[in-house]
Amino acid sequence: MTTATLEKPAKAAINGVDVPTLVATLGVVGQQPDIARFTFRAKGEWLSGTHSRIAFSDYYGAMAEQAHRQKHTIEGDHTEVLCGTDNGVTPVEMLLAGLSACITAGIGNIASIRQVKLHSVETTIEGDINLNGIFGLDKSVRNGFSGVRATFRITGDAPDEVLEQIVQQSVARSAVFDVLTNGVPVTIAAIAG
Repeated sequence: MTTATLEKPAKAAINGVDVPTLVATLGVVGQQPDIARFTFRAKGEWLSGTHSRIAFSDYYGAMAEQAHRQKHTIEGDHTEVLCGTDNGVTPVEMLLAGLSACITAGIGNIASIRQVKLHSVETTIEGDINLNGIFGLDKSVRNGFSGVRATFRITGDAPDEVLEQIVQQSVARSAVFDVLTNGVPVTIAAIAG
């Protein structure tokens, strides 16, 4: 047997993922775990009523301060039926979007590492909320979602069971799913003046 027959074929870029760089990154993090510590930031400003703008320009990661290639912004508001101006999505919709984006990104990466060509990934995320909690009208009702449902429709060049395993692995590794299902300590500081 020659060395050539023992070598695994190199993983190729697929699904828009630079797999060789991803594999190399995993190797570096495995050898230097502190490089994996990140702090993400969102900086918001009130515009009017229930309307605000949130900016994302920098973060800490890979052991240094980093900047996005460009500043990203999203706008949040309440719908008109909730006395807002509907100039942006509601904050709870942003939470649902975060769950969708996190699991979808994981699906893209995991399928690519496994060299499975994806054709489509479509998500539907729904969250149920009773506003009597937020409005303070019923103390037995929680302020947040009472339940969230996520459906991922995935097609690709692999058997259905492999595609389902990719989704399951993505959920198991999702930071947003982890925060939603396990909670996280949140510290609030109010600085007036």
